[in-house]
Amino acid sequence: MAYGTVNADVIQTSTSGGILGAGDASAMKNRIINGNFVISQYNGSSSVNPTDNTCFIDRWKATIYPTASKFTVQQNAGSVTPPVGFTNYLGITSSSAYTSGSTDQYFLNQRIEGFNFADLGWGTANAKTVTLSFWVYSSLATTFGGSIINSAGNRAYPFSYTTTATNTWQQVSITIAGETTGTWGTTNNIGALVVFNLGSGSATAGTAGAWVSAERYTATGSTNLIATNGATLYLTGVQLEVGSSATGFEYRQYTTELCLCQRYFEQSYTYGKTAGSSTDTEAVVGNAAYATSTTVLDYGTTTFFKVQKRATPSIAFYQSNGTANIWGYSPLGNYTTVGQWINTNGFGFYTTVASGATTNRTYMVYGHFTASAEL
Repeated sequence: MAYGTVNADVIQTSTSGGILGAGDASAMKNRIINGNFVISQYNGSSSVNPTDNTCFIDRWKATIYPTASKFTVQQNAGSVTPPVGFTNYLGITSSSAYTSGSTDQYFLNQRIEGFNFADLGWGTANAKTVTLSFWVYSSLATTFGGSIINSAGNRAYPFSYTTTATNTWQQVSITIAGETTGTWGTTNNIGALVVFNLGSGSATAGTAGAWVSAERYTATGSTNLIATNGATLYLTGVQLEVGSSATGFEYRQYTTELCLCQRYFEQSYTYGKTAGSSTDTEAVVGNAAYATSTTVLDYGTTTFFKVQKRATPSIAFYQSNGTANIWGYSPLGNYTTVGQWINTNGFGFYTTVASGATTNRTYMVYGHFTASAEL
């Protein structure tokens, strides 16, 4: 083969039914982000009581209704050895023996963005079959439940899986026929939710292994983790891929996984520092402030995100000593911000502060921020 030519016989393609580009490519086969729980910008390795509809580790949320503090979550809780090929896992620990009401909702979920889900064709006659696989380790030998559900909550596929031995890693694989009806997001909205149930009530349960036109988060007859005080459930290697069988977990470069997470959440703190940490020197964002008189210090700043956000994010500011809702510190004191613009690429603001400044002197002001565009 001469240079500058292409030999069609050696081109490697990925096809489905002979159609090139049908969405079965090996690159980015896993629609789950941070399925090995290696990225933890929110809380590092700390144990936390999650609150409703908030992320506790990157890309994973908790739904908690009606009462909080039923379980804790932690990266590498319990310090057990992960399965071969993994260094991290998510640990969930029940905080009490709680009997769920019929309409209670307690579960973990990842909300897959429509852009990363659209090629599955769900809601059309061309809907593709997918397989959900993961590693699980529990103090209970029992049957747990979960589901895949659309954002409208009117099309759901409850599933169940069984831990056959206590405190032992085992791999689970669940094949799900593509759903041909319902509405599934295809842009920067929610494409689908992957749910792992922890304690939802009977009114939110449905028959395992079948699509249903209802809001269902678990399988009928499955066990609620939070019904047993101190019970544990550990997960890692969560993967959702096209096809009727599970393949090896897609390991992505650390930087790639971090950037995928930062589309939804980013902070100025050094990795491993949680928002509100007291630090003057690590990853602070600084800018110059000019004193126009002895009583007025004017300053502003423009900050560009490391990764373009899914949507216009919510910005939270922190003083370098950890105080929330304050931007910056200088020898003259602490200053509250006046927001000016925020978009998917960054933010900027100005503030005017009465203070004991020296006229025509420049001061350095610095602080921290978080930016959230979670689904």
